[in-house]
Amino acid sequence: MKPLSDYSHIRGVCHNPHPEDGLEQLEKEMGYCQRLNLNSLRYWMLMDQWEERGDAYFDELDAFMRMAWKYGVSSMPIFWNGNFIREFEDPSEEWYARAEEYAKAFIDRFKDEPFILMWDAINEPFCNDYMNHSPEDEYQERFDTITRYVRRLCEIVRKCDPEGCLTVGHESVDHCTSSNDLVDVISFHDYLSTRHEIENAILEAEAMSEEWGKPILNTETGCVGRANPYEVELELLQKHKIGFYVFNLVSKGFWGDIHGLVYPDGTIRDPSVIAALFGFFRNRTPERILVNANKEGHAYRAVKAVEDVLRVEQTTLFMQAPKTTDDILEAAEYCVNILECAEMVPMWDAPSAKLQIWRAQPEEERDVHAIKRFAYEMANLVRENCLF
Repeated sequence: MKPLSDYSHIRGVCHNPHPEDGLEQLEKEMGYCQRLNLNSLRYWMLMDQWEERGDAYFDELDAFMRMAWKYGVSSMPIFWNGNFIREFEDPSEEWYARAEEYAKAFIDRFKDEPFILMWDAINEPFCNDYMNHSPEDEYQERFDTITRYVRRLCEIVRKCDPEGCLTVGHESVDHCTSSNDLVDVISFHDYLSTRHEIENAILEAEAMSEEWGKPILNTETGCVGRANPYEVELELLQKHKIGFYVFNLVSKGFWGDIHGLVYPDGTIRDPSVIAALFGFFRNRTPERILVNANKEGHAYRAVKAVEDVLRVEQTTLFMQAPKTTDDILEAAEYCVNILECAEMVPMWDAPSAKLQIWRAQPEEERDVHAIKRFAYEMANLVRENCLF
C-alpha cells in the first residue's frame, strides 16, 4: 500500500459494517456499489470492541472488507472518532500504549492486503461538544489540546506502518492544517449549504493541496438535512476532479431520514442523486424545457376519470351503482402519474407510495373516505398545474 499521487478516481461511500445483517445482505449492498460504479468505502472501527473481543472483532472486519473487494470496492478504515468528545484531557501514556497495541494489531494483519486504500487516523477530531461549546477565551487552548491528540494518533499509525498511506478526516478545510505535515492525503468534509460555499471550500482545499504538494479527498459529503444537496456536491467535485466519499450508502437507522443513496432492498429515495453519480445533472439554465403535461389531452382525461368515479350514478330509485376503492385508486393513479412524471408534486412523500400502501391492504380495511379525498386532491392538482 503505497501513497498515490492522485485520488481523483475515488468514488466512495461511507458504510459501516453491520454483522447482524449477515453476509447475504452485505453482498447485496456491495452489489449496489458495483452497479453505482462506486469503488471505495470508508468505515469506523471501535477500539473498545477489539479490547473486548480481540481477533473475533477483526475477523468480522476481515469478512466485511473482503466482501467489498470481491465487488472492486477498496477500504479506508478509521481507527478513532472525535465526534463524541464532550470533556477532554490529554490521554495518559497508558492509554496511548493501548491505542498503539490496537493499531498495530490491525495494521499488521491488513497492511499488505490489496483492498486497503489508506488509514484514516481519526474522524472529525474538532467536531464535538468539547469544541462546539467552548467559551470563546478557551477555544484556542482546546484546539491546541485536540491538535496534540490528533498528531499523537497520526504518529502511532505511522509508526505501525511507515510505508502506508495516512490521512485524517477533518470536518472542514481549515482544520486540516493541524495534521497536513503528517499525512499523505489531505482529507476534508463538506456539509455546506450553498453552491458558493461548497465551491469555495473546494478552492481552499485545492490551494492547500498545491501548498503542501499532497493530494486531496472529500471523505464525507451529502446531507439533505443540512441543505447540502448530493447532486450539487457531486457536480462540483466532478468539475474539479476531486475524489469523494458520500455519506452514506444505505438509508436506515439514525441517519436514514437525511442520508443515504439506497434503501436496504435497493430502492432509492432520490433519482437525481443516482443520476449525479453517473455525471447527469438537472438543467437549471434558461434553455430548459418545461413539461407540457396536457399536450395530448391526458390531463383532461385524468381529471374526468376521477370525476366519473366519484360521481353518484343512480340505477333505480334510492339505489346507485357501487364504485370500489380499486376503481377510485385506478382513477387517482392516472392523475398521480401525470403529476409525478411532470414533477408537479414534492416527492419526499410520493403520492404513488400512498397508492401502493392502500393497494396492499384488503378492500375491507381501506379508509374509503381518505381514498376519495386523495383522488379529489390529485385531480385538483392536475387541474391547477395544467391551467384548466
